[in-house]
Amino acid sequence: MSRVTRHAAILLALASATLLTGCNKTTSQLGTGNELTTASTTPVSLESLAALGEAWNKDPKDINRGLAYANGLEAVGKTSEQLDVYRSLMQANPDNVQLTGLYGRKLVSAGRSDEAIPVLESVEGKGDSDWRIASALGSAYDQQGLYQKARAQYAKALASSPENMAVINNLGMSYALEGNLKQAEAELRKADAMPRSKTEPRIRQNLALVVGLQGRFEEATTLAKEDLPPEQVAENMAYLQKMLSQPNTWQQISQSNQG
Repeated sequence: MSRVTRHAAILLALASATLLTGCNKTTSQLGTGNELTTASTTPVSLESLAALGEAWNKDPKDINRGLAYANGLEAVGKTSEQLDVYRSLMQANPDNVQLTGLYGRKLVSAGRSDEAIPVLESVEGKGDSDWRIASALGSAYDQQGLYQKARAQYAKALASSPENMAVINNLGMSYALEGNLKQAEAELRKADAMPRSKTEPRIRQNLALVVGLQGRFEEATTLAKEDLPPEQVAENMAYLQKMLSQPNTWQQISQSNQG
């Protein structure tokens, strides 16, 4: 493996959505003006999507129209095309730090951390103090196995937004990806104890994963059952136990962490 360790690969394979980047998964907006968006509760038809694309193509520098089209593309699962729109908007509006930051966060959400890092670093270099930028950059570093750099970004994010549940979740998973499961559990329990965690099941699933990786399957099952159907929990736990029972699993992880 390259920079991402075997341990990280196992965790990322097991966790469906490990890191929270502060991106809205249905619509994107800049500022507080009357931006065009696609409503998250309204299905996007191909006809309406084509109309959004046509409107934007008439003026590719128009951020409002571009975001509306990008939101529509995201709603129908066209991630690559969506990112192309963001990139075009950013290139057409190079001085818009907020837009550049949004593009970087979307790249992280799409798992394209190698592309996201220079974009987000450029925003950070302009003095942007938005916790979402620091947290997303931390997520990108984690995806590349750069755990110390990731945690420095999470510290910046927490300085800007103390007790931020999403950032604490990311910090916990950063420790998990590195192999420090005890510290990962401590951070994730802190996030899970926050009242708003009830609206974010990924935090409990991350906690269940970290607890399960320590061999405490009964406790992990109880946690996972809060959000997942019993059959899915059973399947997940069976896979986890099978993985941990394989000969030399942890020795291989340890060796890869030293590489």
